[in-house]
Amino acid sequence: MARQEYENYTAEDFAVWKILFDRQIQNLPGRATEAYLEGLERIRFTAERIPNFAETNPLLRSQTGWELTVVPGIVADDLFFKLLADKKFPATTWLRKMKQLDYLEEPDMFHDVFAHVPLLTNQAFVDFLQALSKIALRHIEDAWAIELLSRIYWFTIEFGLIREGGELRIYGAGILSSAGETLYSLSDKPEHRPYEVARILDTPYRKDTFQEIYYIVDSYEALYASIPLIEKELAKRIGAAAPTAVSQAAAN
Repeated sequence: MARQEYENYTAEDFAVWKILFDRQIQNLPGRATEAYLEGLERIRFTAERIPNFAETNPLLRSQTGWELTVVPGIVADDLFFKLLADKKFPATTWLRKMKQLDYLEEPDMFHDVFAHVPLLTNQAFVDFLQALSKIALRHIEDAWAIELLSRIYWFTIEFGLIREGGELRIYGAGILSSAGETLYSLSDKPEHRPYEVARILDTPYRKDTFQEIYYIVDSYEALYASIPLIEKELAKRIGAAAPTAVSQAAAN
């Protein structure tokens, strides 16, 4: 695996990180899940410094046994799920340029690290992520099975909502890294559905727009407890003929 070449970050990189951090951190109180906000403190992310994996990994390992592994960008499904099954979260180390502040086609470090990593301090959440990845590895040669599992990943890890204290909160990294979708996801514009494994498996997703549907879990423990049901419902579907066109597997 590659390494984070921290000494190569430029003044623009630090400026971009600070702008993105300051802009998004203002949106998160009262909107992000408490587990994310607590995790942010535990791993000591600040606006002033791009996270240094050499400092973050010992903190993560002390919390849940997980760590960050450097990847160049989106990686193949087999490597992606293998890393997650081994408690290694694949993360890029490059940052978008100033002219790309509001839109990127491929996830950069702000998405991978700012949005994903704080929740890696939550044990039930990472237990779910690891278990889902182990299921994927058992079906890695079956493109249709991976597509179905990518829907679970998409509507939970990337775009999930959770109910806390009777209020909707965000835990999906795809939302947490987007100032616009943070506000949109909790508004009355999209559809909010309770977390239902069977329904998610039957729901294709799009990457090129805000989501039209968000699924709500009651707790991270309930999310992890759904793993046997995911296996059961997946088994029902992979025996049937796969559709001729499926969406791309989940992004990192």
